[in-house]
Amino acid sequence: MTFSKLFHLAAVLTFGVVCLLGSERTVAAHAVLVDATPASGSTISGPDVDLKLHFNLRIDRARSRLTLVLPDGKAISLTIADHDPPDSLVSRATGLGPGSYRLRWQVLAVDGHITRGELLFHVSGS
Repeated sequence: MTFSKLFHLAAVLTFGVVCLLGSERTVAAHAVLVDATPASGSTISGPDVDLKLHFNLRIDRARSRLTLVLPDGKAISLTIADHDPPDSLVSRATGLGPGSYRLRWQVLAVDGHITRGELLFHVSGS
């Protein structure tokens, strides 16, 4: 094998490794919801509900959002507590009546990737 062929092969292999490592970092960089309270699809009692979303990595809490969609379709922004672990969002919804609710979340991973999602839960009548 000639020197130029070896050099070309080495360049191609190096490029492949760099691409592979770069794609793993991109996948790992997105915040993924690991656990939620209340769990999606669960029925809980109200009227006050503690909300906690735990992600697989640190998130920028200041640039993340929680929105609660009420049974009538009205959306309200929730205040995110600022003293919790760096991989979690915690809030409290008060005065919830019976019905189905959607908790919409948007988080910004510390590396700049935005992830969005929602979970559904139901509040039972007293």
